[in-house]
Amino acid sequence: MERRNFLKLSGTSAAAIAIAPSLITKRLYAEDGSLFQTFEKVQLNDAEGNPLKASKLVKEENYVFMYPHAATPAILVDLPEPTGKDIKLKAEDGTEYIFKGGAGEKGTVVAFSAICAHQLTHPQKAMSMFQYVPTTGKTLAYEKPGVFVCSSHLAAYDPKQGGKVVGGPANQGLAQIVLEIDKEDNIWAVAVLGPDKFQEFFDAFKSEHKAEFGRRGAKKLVKTEAKVQTLKNFSAEIIQA
Repeated sequence: MERRNFLKLSGTSAAAIAIAPSLITKRLYAEDGSLFQTFEKVQLNDAEGNPLKASKLVKEENYVFMYPHAATPAILVDLPEPTGKDIKLKAEDGTEYIFKGGAGEKGTVVAFSAICAHQLTHPQKAMSMFQYVPTTGKTLAYEKPGVFVCSSHLAAYDPKQGGKVVGGPANQGLAQIVLEIDKEDNIWAVAVLGPDKFQEFFDAFKSEHKAEFGRRGAKKLVKTEAKVQTLKNFSAEIIQA
């Protein structure tokens, strides 16, 4: 794709797996754990270290945090409308799983792994070519905005349908980061549902991860809390197709 087509923004066979986010605990596992895994229950905090409140999220803003590993980025978005519910999805190998819906009272708060299922494009500090495009925006990757877009090869994923791939070359959707919102309006990441690309990600970027995180730091599991910041503050440059 020619660079002029990009919008450049600067700034600092298996059984279906059905999981209800409100019922998730650190000890709850799916009957078939092949596409569902619990991790430490991690509280999401803002850039100042305070608990991130669901009611304070800016609609359709991209919020980046690392989960479940120190080097695996995820993006959280408060969508303008509730997601669908009980959506059956399928991984590349045919394994089925079920997206139960978004978190929060209105079912609008979602988070997904920000590692593209096609060729592992992901937000980086220097530049990001992966992001959620708001419904007020435009994208070449899909007929309607309000989707996650990888600008590398125009893969598009619909968060309202559980991260389902809806455009481009990817063969499966994004892994969902399962969230809980407690009575105090705090947001917690508790599990991963769907086909993740974590091992391929570690293998592909081994040298970069070693330089930033040390020999084994990239794979270290996040525990207790995770820092959340807007994508425009996380990446120095955002390139959107």
